[in-house]
Amino acid sequence: MTDPLHLSGVVLPEGERRDVWVRDGRFTFEPVPGAETVTRGGWLVPGLVDAHCHVGIGMGGGHVTDLEGLRGQALAERAAGVLALRDCGSPVDTRALDDEPDLPRIIRAGRHIARTRRYIPELGIELEPDALVDEVRRQARRGDGWVKLVGDWIDRGVGDLAPEWPADVVAAAIAAAHEDGARVTAHTFGTDALPDLIAAGIDCIEHGTGLTEELIGAMAARGTAVVPTLVNVENFPGFAAAGERKFPTYASTMRRLYASSGAVVRAAFEAGVPVFAGTDAGGGIEHGRIADEIRALCAAGIPAEAALAAGSWAARSWLGLPCIEEGAPADVVVYETDPRDDLDTLQSPRRIVLRGVVVA
Repeated sequence: MTDPLHLSGVVLPEGERRDVWVRDGRFTFEPVPGAETVTRGGWLVPGLVDAHCHVGIGMGGGHVTDLEGLRGQALAERAAGVLALRDCGSPVDTRALDDEPDLPRIIRAGRHIARTRRYIPELGIELEPDALVDEVRRQARRGDGWVKLVGDWIDRGVGDLAPEWPADVVAAAIAAAHEDGARVTAHTFGTDALPDLIAAGIDCIEHGTGLTEELIGAMAARGTAVVPTLVNVENFPGFAAAGERKFPTYASTMRRLYASSGAVVRAAFEAGVPVFAGTDAGGGIEHGRIADEIRALCAAGIPAEAALAAGSWAARSWLGLPCIEEGAPADVVVYETDPRDDLDTLQSPRRIVLRGVVVA
């Protein structure tokens, strides 16, 4: 049981000034006697979403296994107004956080599934193609309706990014996940893995820096989403420099992908591909940077309101989460000024309400 609250302001995305109450942790538009007014004026935005992060992976790539460390990552997201996370692969079981009502909701994708010695060591499940379908089914049960594949990574024999899975195996694995009621997403930086993934009916592409005009058209036709993680793409020049001595072709590829990354995002959006905001926090990115990612989407050419939607109401709808509506869990971030006019406003929430409780 939570205390009744009252909020007044412009409710997004509708853009109408309204009074909203919270009763028993849920929104209502019916007045609630005795409710405490916690904000008057301002802009009420459905809780932000980081659609690609990793709770349980520490800076530098180590595993975070203690509860306080995991809480710290989730709280950093909450402080940024993120009230729901899509955890795109974690080596750590974070379900203990579900018992913490003051933390954002986490929608998990199980563990990364990668080819043997073709991903970051000890981060994912590594296996050969003949074991992929069975592992996808296991991870579908471990996650919350998502499975995460590693679609490409550097192939030392090739000296460049290359696909990890044969086309027939990818198709069988994605079909198996769908049979088990899970959606599938995949890490890809380059281009070569994408045709097979998209043709097999994958639900989402992470990063997607190698997308071409033809592939973008195929994604738009199928409704396949992309989460560009532009905050992480900023690291591509560093990845190139680190690998240049041993893998000069890979270094050249990463610089090329970095140079075209903004144009790819803009082309995907303009073609009608669903684009969502995710930071890739965990490992090399600090948690709590969703405002940076939303601004980066806008800088790439997505209109400010659409960029905000990609990190709020559109992302929530995509993940099956309600917004500010009758009976929905009361997750809302309040801003002093209209974030659609100035995305820098996202850096300074006035109030954050999670599950009907003012947490900031």
